[in-house]
Amino acid sequence: MTSNGSEFRRLVEAWVSELKSGLETRLIKADGMENKEPLIITDKDDMRRWSRSVRAQGKIVGFVPTMGYLHEGHLSLVQECKQHSNLTVVSIYVNPGQFSPNEDLSTYPSDFIGDINKLKNKAGGVDVVFHPKDLYDYGKHDGFVNAKRNDLEEGKVVSCVENSGQGHETWVRVERLEKGLCGSSRPVFFRGVATIVTKLFNIVEPDVAVFGKKDYQQWRIIERMVRDLDFGIKIIGAELLRDPDGLAKSSRNGHLSPEQRKKATSISESLFHAKTAAQKGQVVCRELKDLVIKTIHEAGGKVDYAEIVDQESLEVLEEIKCPAVFCIAAWFGNVRLLDNVEIVV
Repeated sequence: MTSNGSEFRRLVEAWVSELKSGLETRLIKADGMENKEPLIITDKDDMRRWSRSVRAQGKIVGFVPTMGYLHEGHLSLVQECKQHSNLTVVSIYVNPGQFSPNEDLSTYPSDFIGDINKLKNKAGGVDVVFHPKDLYDYGKHDGFVNAKRNDLEEGKVVSCVENSGQGHETWVRVERLEKGLCGSSRPVFFRGVATIVTKLFNIVEPDVAVFGKKDYQQWRIIERMVRDLDFGIKIIGAELLRDPDGLAKSSRNGHLSPEQRKKATSISESLFHAKTAAQKGQVVCRELKDLVIKTIHEAGGKVDYAEIVDQESLEVLEEIKCPAVFCIAAWFGNVRLLDNVEIVV
């Protein structure tokens, strides 16, 4: 169902009434197990009303932001969120602000019905799916309606939002942490991530939000942004989830051919070999990086970056003398894969 006006208010009132009665809300039987049908909200004002209504009842709202095309890694974030909250909101929104015009926004995979079914079939389901159409559409654009901006500096790297001419001008940056790693090859990416997460936090108004450690730099950036801007939100980093062959779970894995997937396992294999070597005393980062890069190249991959950094500051290390994380991005065919392992010696 979708939300609109009085019908939405009626649903919220019914929801709050169920909460007061101590019910978990609208459980249905399917395939011999109980599956919760989520409330699907598409309007940001309706989302705020729902969140404020349940928080007024003393409920803790947990939030998992996603871009959809969910896999077990996403669903593990939902399960983690449930450990810290009474009610769970999952957003499904492909954010144009983190893509530059030459990146793969238009081909980003989508399966909304499949996503809803996956969320329903998790134990207990989720309470709300927030699925807005366009969070950069403000109706009136103050002279920018249907026109691309003509005052952008020549050669300046922009996102799909600026390129669309919608008039959005305000961006959130975590200036130091966004540099290096993925920020080196994707200059608008983390600005777009920090901005959309800020917008989602202001709309959903959660108490807790969960981010996966697979996107390690992103998790640390959001942690720092929340600290620096005094958001009253607890940020939880959930452990990276892997397939049985060791490949980190990702929506992009589906683009790999069977042969590419087999070769891509060299990423995790080499990372764990490096971790074992470090724990045995080989702590010179250049040697560990060379080991990983060589293994991936021999498997037919192309390394975008391979860096060993401090777990909190993300500063590049020469030797492992503090808690570190080995972060890597590598291409197999046209698929860019991320992975990392934390190392403590």
